[in-house]
Amino acid sequence: MVRIYRFSGVRPVKEAAPEIAAVPYDVVTANEAKAIIAQNPKSFLRVSRPDAELPGIPPHDDRVYQRAREMFLLLEREGLLKKDPEPGMYLYRAQQNGDTFLGLCCCLDVDDYRNNKIRRHELTRYDKEEDRTRHIEAVRAHNGPVVLLYRDDAGLFSFIESQVARTQPPVADVWTEQGALHQIFRIADPGVLAELEQRFAAVPALYIADGHHRAKASVNLADKILASGNQPGDEVCRFMGVIFAHNRVKIHGYSRLLTDLDPYTPDTFLKKLGEHYTVRPYAAVDGSVYNITPAITDPEKYHVVHLYLRGTWYECTRPRETGPETPNTLDVAVLQKHVLEGMLGITDPRGDARLQYLGGARPVSDLEKLVDDGTYRLAFAMQPVKVETVLSIADAGGIMPPKSTWFEPKLLSGLVVHSFD
Repeated sequence: MVRIYRFSGVRPVKEAAPEIAAVPYDVVTANEAKAIIAQNPKSFLRVSRPDAELPGIPPHDDRVYQRAREMFLLLEREGLLKKDPEPGMYLYRAQQNGDTFLGLCCCLDVDDYRNNKIRRHELTRYDKEEDRTRHIEAVRAHNGPVVLLYRDDAGLFSFIESQVARTQPPVADVWTEQGALHQIFRIADPGVLAELEQRFAAVPALYIADGHHRAKASVNLADKILASGNQPGDEVCRFMGVIFAHNRVKIHGYSRLLTDLDPYTPDTFLKKLGEHYTVRPYAAVDGSVYNITPAITDPEKYHVVHLYLRGTWYECTRPRETGPETPNTLDVAVLQKHVLEGMLGITDPRGDARLQYLGGARPVSDLEKLVDDGTYRLAFAMQPVKVETVLSIADAGGIMPPKSTWFEPKLLSGLVVHSFD
């Protein structure tokens, strides 16, 4: 079934963890990372976003990846990162907005990815795969965890949760600017580690929630070494993940924003939209919420999307198809087919500059501001997809439309690193 492995993590010494911990590499631009590093030279972004400190050098130049390696070694030489002497596993706990998320940090097998025991629901892009493959190869470490889910059918989460009290105190405590607390606990007890390995051996599959490119890059590196005629070591054939119970995470909708309505005016757009959805004005929205509650009775029977245009919210509904949910029957797919493509001619939702996205735990007021200040003409706020839907689509080998899900929690980089040097 699923194989998990112990590893000797490279971790910040406890007092340095708040400075080293960094947001994931792919949620900031090079300029944003440069500004963070200027304020905090110990930030792990120096490893994960080395291009931020190399202006004028192409982002995929060999010197960029070499810089990542140098910064990683510098943190070790300065005594800010140290490797645990014995293999173990780690608990990653995040507390934010009244929610507590707890996952198990361990290593996973690239063969389980190849054999579809580690399942995915998202297409990867070659350029991003290549970037992370080269980064992992240069640094000789997996420094960003892949977030995965398991179906918690046998009380596995309860056993994992019980280890928090046994492994106190945490080896890292980090408060983010948003008021979230991220903690790492180390599991070193051989008996507990063996039981975790045994329990996960009964889990039929894991599901990637976040980090599809990091996982595929790890497989690519192992394949590259094999293709060269060499045998990759065990550690190269593994990658670091944090595994959460499927019913212990949150999914938020991924909003769509449009720069223009051509060839429509707001009035003609609403009229044409009425051919595909029932469109009704929606009452005032609490700007602090992340997801808008549908006003319609029995919303599970409808595709529901909320439109913000000219200072007014509208609820757009369309009867849902009968039968099991597939990628083509998701709300985002229906909106893409009938409105973004059918009405506005946006055939490439990944690349069309007229269409932008705002994901995750962002209040509705952020959408209103972006439309009210003229940055965008309108916004579509999407309902979150059920986690069971994501898992079922992955089980069937399906691929979700672009920007369908935003999983919480988002994990910090640099708190635990899997090094295979």
